[in-house]
Order: sequence, then structure tokens, then C-alpha cells
Amino acid sequence: MAERALRGISFRGGGFAPQPVKRAASIVFALILVVWQVAISSGLVSAVFLPSPWSILLALRDLAVSGELWRDLSISLLRIAAGWALGTAAGLGVGLAMGLQSVARSIGVPLVSALFPIPKIALLPLLILWLGIGEAPKIATIALGVFFPTAIAAASGIDSVPRGLIRMAQSFNMPFAAILAKVVLPGALPSIIAGFRISASTALLLVVAAEMIGAQDGIGAFVLAAGNLMQTDRLMAGVVVLSLLGLAIGGLLSEVEKRLLRWR
Repeated sequence: MAERALRGISFRGGGFAPQPVKRAASIVFALILVVWQVAISSGLVSAVFLPSPWSILLALRDLAVSGELWRDLSISLLRIAAGWALGTAAGLGVGLAMGLQSVARSIGVPLVSALFPIPKIALLPLLILWLGIGEAPKIATIALGVFFPTAIAAASGIDSVPRGLIRMAQSFNMPFAAILAKVVLPGALPSIIAGFRISASTALLLVVAAEMIGAQDGIGAFVLAAGNLMQTDRLMAGVVVLSLLGLAIGGLLSEVEKRLLRWR
């Protein structure tokens, strides 16, 4: 009975999904595209308000051929990479300190709890005053958004490590550095990678918002400009690019998770 229930289920990256469900989802998605295209072609829905999938595909092709897409995408990716790297480094440091030291926990937990709910994009005008007009405030906004979920995930991951394993390692007189590297960090790694997924999505959201508010280039600025000009096919093309970028980042993190968590 259990074997029949597990048959056709694909285990990857710690999760599972039945193969028939995947096929059904693909069919439903294809049907949605067909109905969407037919609704626009028959005039039931105005293409001004909702462009057809075909017109979006053509807009993507034109943007790719002209090079405009790659220019804006590369600028956004550089901002995401810089902000995510800074926020992750700081978040891991603070999260590990909160998980390992009671003093850091007593100070860090109230501060993180108080500052985490603040919308980071609301701080962009203040960061512009502090850091000037340029790349620094946008990167700082992304770094702030990445910092908090990373710190929380790292601290929670260390808390989830069974204390029996740590005491067992101590009974063998292992030094603190060895316990940290061979017991604590591997045990906390699943939570940390889960935090990476949240922080990567947060970085993507923040870069779009920051570019809409204070930039003349990047995917966010491109989407805003297309919307202002009522170029809905280009606007939707930018939305599709953002969706594909999110899928690509998720796939990359899945590969990282699969390699780092082979022991699971």
C-alpha cells in the first residue's frame, strides 16, 4: 500500500511532487494560455488592458533583439547580487551570534523583532539622503531586506540542532570550532537555505520597487515606464522576465540545496 502511494512521486531537494499532478498543472497552464489568446483574438477582452500571449512573446523578442532587455536585466541582477551578498553576510553573522551566544540573543532578538516588520522600501528616501543618489541606496535597501530573514533563519536553524548531538561531541573533547563546523552548521543548514529562498524573493521584490521609485534603468524602471506609456505588451513582457528570473533563482537555490544537503 505504501509502495503504491509513493510510486510516481519525485523526491528532489527535500520535497516531493506526484508526477500526475505535474502533468495536470502543465495542461491547465496550457489551457489558460489558449483561452487567454482566444479571448483577445475574438475581441472579448481589449488588448489595451490585457495583451495576448502572442503579443507578449513578440514584445519579448523585440526587446531581446534590441538589447534593451539584457541591459536592464543585467543592471537589476548586479543590484540584486550586491545587495543579497551584503545582507546575507551580515545576516549570517548576526544570526549565528544570536544562536550561539546568550548575550547576543538577548540584544539581537528584540532589535530584529522590532525592525523586521518595517517595510524596507519605505526607508529608501532616507537612504538616499544618507548615501546620495546612485546605486548605494538601492543596494542598501536590498541588503536590509535580505538581512532580517537571513538572521532569523540562521538563529532558528541553530536552535533546531539537537542538543544531544552537541553534548555528544563535547564528550569526545572536540574543540568548539570543530563542533561548530561538523555539528552545528550542518544541522542548521536546512533552515539557513530556507532563509535564502525567502531573502532571494525579497531581494527581487525590493529591486523592482527601488527601481520604480529612484532609478532610470533596470527591470523595475522599464515596467514603470511601459505602464506610464500604456505599452501593456512591453509591461507584461517585463513581468514575464521577472517571473522567469524568480524561477531561475529558485532553481539555482534548489541545486545548491541538493549539493549541500546530500546527507539528507
